[in-house]
Formats: sequence, C-alpha cells, structure tokens
Amino acid sequence: MSDRIALSTQKPERQLYLAVPSFTMENLRKYDQAIRQIYPDLIINKTELISHGQNNIVLNINDEFIFRFPKYEEDLQSLKREVTLLTLIQGKVSLAIPCPRFTYLEEQQRALMGYPMLVGHPLWKEILTSTSRITQANLARQLGDFLKTLHQIPSISEFSDHLPRADTVSQLVNVFQRVRIQLIPRMRPDAQVWAINHFETFLSQPEHFSHTPVLKHGDFGASNILFDQTTKSISGIIDFGNASLGDPAYDFAGLLSSYGENFVRQVGNDYPNFDELWPRIRFYQGTFALLEALFGLENSDINAYESGIAEYLAMN
Repeated sequence: MSDRIALSTQKPERQLYLAVPSFTMENLRKYDQAIRQIYPDLIINKTELISHGQNNIVLNINDEFIFRFPKYEEDLQSLKREVTLLTLIQGKVSLAIPCPRFTYLEEQQRALMGYPMLVGHPLWKEILTSTSRITQANLARQLGDFLKTLHQIPSISEFSDHLPRADTVSQLVNVFQRVRIQLIPRMRPDAQVWAINHFETFLSQPEHFSHTPVLKHGDFGASNILFDQTTKSISGIIDFGNASLGDPAYDFAGLLSSYGENFVRQVGNDYPNFDELWPRIRFYQGTFALLEALFGLENSDINAYESGIAEYLAMN
C-alpha cells in the first residue's frame, strides 16, 4: 500500500488513498490550489504528497517538480535562508542540488519553494549494502567529494549574513540542560548515566570547539541522499533546511547514523584531517535520538518522542 496521497487531473482513479492520518485530500487540494493561484501558467496534471514532516509539506507536481510548504513561521524563515543558500552555491558543489525555480515567501499561509525534481530515490542502508563493493567505494568517493566541496566554500565571508552559527558551547549546554530536565528522568538508570556522561565529557574538552566553522548541510543522512539505480551513483543531495555554519563533523555524524562506521571511513578517505573529526562525529551521532525525543516532547509530536526515547527506556 502506498504511503502517499495523490490528486491527479489525468487519472481520476488515482485520487484516492490516505495513509497519513493528519493529512487529508482537502489539505492536498489546498496546497494544489495555492500553487495554481500563485503560478497560474503552470499546468498541473498531478499533485502527490511525498512527505508530511515536522517542518514542511512536500509535494510532487507532475512528476516534474518538488514543492515545499513551510508549516510554521520559523520554518518560513528557514526556507528563506535555504533559497538564498541554494542560489549562492549552485555550481560550487560536486553533486546536483535543488535549484529554486518557484518561490513565494511573502506570507506563511501560502509560502512555497519549488524546484525541478532530481533523479533518484533515497539511498537507504539496505540499498547501499545490496550494491557491490566497487559501487559502495564509488558512492563513498562521491559523498566525500561533495562534503569537501561544500565544507571548503568560503562560508564565513559569503554566507555569514544568511545562516545561523551552530554547534557552539552555549547551544550544546542549552540542549544538555533541556535533556537533563525533560528526558533523563524518564530513562532507565544506566541510560541516565550514559547521557549525562556523554554531554559532560564532551563539553569539558575545549578542543572540541576550536575548529573553524564551515558551511554544513546539517541533515546529511540517507533520506536526503539520492541514488540513481540505473547509473549506480549518487544523483543529488536535497533538503538544505538545516544548513548552518558549524562543525564539519556533524555531517559525517549523519552518515554514521545512516550507514555505519566502515562506510563513513571510506567517505573520509580523502577528507583533510578526517581522523581528527572522530570524537566529534561520535558525540553528535550520540545526540540524534535525544534531539528527536526532545523535539517530540517540546512540540507535542508523540511519534518523534517515542522514536527518539525508545532505546533509553526501561527494558522489558
């Protein structure tokens, strides 16, 4: 059974199923109509829900364009930064990235960004592990080249006015305080000890914060890495909504969560001073589930909370 909602003017029989309880056909028509009103010359034959996530509604239009709609005001501000960033870095990275063609960012109720659909589907771990060793090595090389080109863009001078600064001591202290107050009391005892030690050990070592900030993707995991099954290659990188100036290790931590250490080490083969990143890579990777649980708790998203906190709860 599909996990998408489809609205098609060419094939009415496809105007059917709903597997996302909080998103209805009426919602889909609302976003479809917004595109038609803002871009009346765009002929729409099919509208399909791809994702109803924490921050954006993502639609497939005509199997040709991807449209994203920010859900909240802060997501609109993020989308504005993303559009600016994507425009500035076109041609400066080694893989295809979204190229905004449709933008309306004046009001949150109808704000949108649309771009030509990139070839491929998410490179889930099971897809990666089903490929040959030669293919895996080529994919690792592609991802390593992408991160080098992204991280070596002169980000401070070119993007400092457009992007937030991330991974600072104060930010991590704030996260730790919230985790300690809101999540740790809910965990089993050994998980409480681990979580406290994980943050305190990292925060106690100033060298973890002496790196030069780079332009980082910020959500560099399987769902945002597109794989072309025909060419057996990476066909693009999407979703720069969490991009910021920060620690390059954060992007490798996303890969670690998605694919494991052996593959990440292949990605880092030609990355400058890669071995120095490992303590920070492991730290960030160890925070991801906690951050998801914290987001869920603070934003009344029960699915995010349960997904993030599961490994820290009492064992049956």
